[in-house]
Amino acid sequence: MKTVYLDNNATTSIAPEVVDAMMPYLTDIWGNASSMFYSTGQKAEAALARLRENVAQSIGAAHSNEIYFTASGCEADNWAIKGIAYAHKRRGNHIITTKIEHHAVLGACEFLEKQGFEVTYLDVDKDGLVTPEQVEAAITDKTILITIMTANNEIGTIMPIKEIAEVAKKHKVIFHTDAVQAIGHMPINVQDLGVDMLSISAHKFHGPKGVGMLYIRNGIRIENLIHGGGQERGKRAATENLAGIAGLAKGLETAVANLDKNVAHMKKMRDKLINGLMERIDYVKLNGPSPDDERRLCNNCNISYEFVEGESILMRLNMKGICASSGSACASGSLDPSHVLMAIGVPHEIAHGSIRFSVGEDTTDEEIDYVLEAMPKIIEGLRAMSPMYEEFEEGKLQSFTKKA
Repeated sequence: MKTVYLDNNATTSIAPEVVDAMMPYLTDIWGNASSMFYSTGQKAEAALARLRENVAQSIGAAHSNEIYFTASGCEADNWAIKGIAYAHKRRGNHIITTKIEHHAVLGACEFLEKQGFEVTYLDVDKDGLVTPEQVEAAITDKTILITIMTANNEIGTIMPIKEIAEVAKKHKVIFHTDAVQAIGHMPINVQDLGVDMLSISAHKFHGPKGVGMLYIRNGIRIENLIHGGGQERGKRAATENLAGIAGLAKGLETAVANLDKNVAHMKKMRDKLINGLMERIDYVKLNGPSPDDERRLCNNCNISYEFVEGESILMRLNMKGICASSGSACASGSLDPSHVLMAIGVPHEIAHGSIRFSVGEDTTDEEIDYVLEAMPKIIEGLRAMSPMYEEFEEGKLQSFTKKA
């Protein structure tokens, strides 16, 4: 059976050139970068410095010492939020975020609330957008941090990060953005965006799992999250994962170099998929901005299918060799409807029937055609067994969507 992988927002395959870039750090340059009194450690330390410089250049950082390597995007988010909260708690205890952030951000904020911090969770509109005006209105004299994602991992909404950064700077509030889903799908330059901190994760752009990065602009005071060693200039204890960092650096370099070509291809595949599904299947709703809106991520297709359950759709798709998801991979064990869909006003009754396809730069027309052939039959088969659909046909239930 063929496999059609359309869950690139959950993770991506590791690229051959990334594997090649990692290999020297698994064989020849295997030393500890903190062991600088002999040549094996010195080679590792020199390599780490080069990789840090490469990453800094890829995201437009002014200095390589603004790059701190972590074990994941989740760690980077937690460090940014908790680190700023602890370092600045004498000045204030207020944090601003949105209701559609990744669970790493929401979980960190909820943790801090239990310790006496106050968090404002901003509402978003029907497309998942928050405005700079909303952010500014929420700022108080106790606000110490604003943390808002660059692009949403479920519905693909791209936030006005540059404009929000200007608001934060105006009020002298530190601004962090989770750019985990944005890297490789849109231009990211930290100086152009004006952010103080930015998180990424290598496995989202064909790098290895288990390695991420937090950009911290020079001059930002932040408390450590992980204690026990002097690595990362005393800010993040743990022996650096040189091979993983090499994979992150190569994956990021490749993503930046091929960005325009990849974005154009992914938009083409995304639009073909969205338009094809919306034309072929009745009673569906596209979640997030429209395909012709530049505020939609180039690879995201999130659609709700009324009268069916997302889990049942995924099982049928899997039987066809098609890989997709019903939301964030980090919340795949939850039976609750997506907090993102709830926040944009999707009715509870159809939020459970939502499927996210996320295309990649290697997605082909033939793969999209295969999905467009399979998906209508899957929905038709599931609705034929659905008591809700039967009641709808009998006029006992109202539809939240319209017939195509």
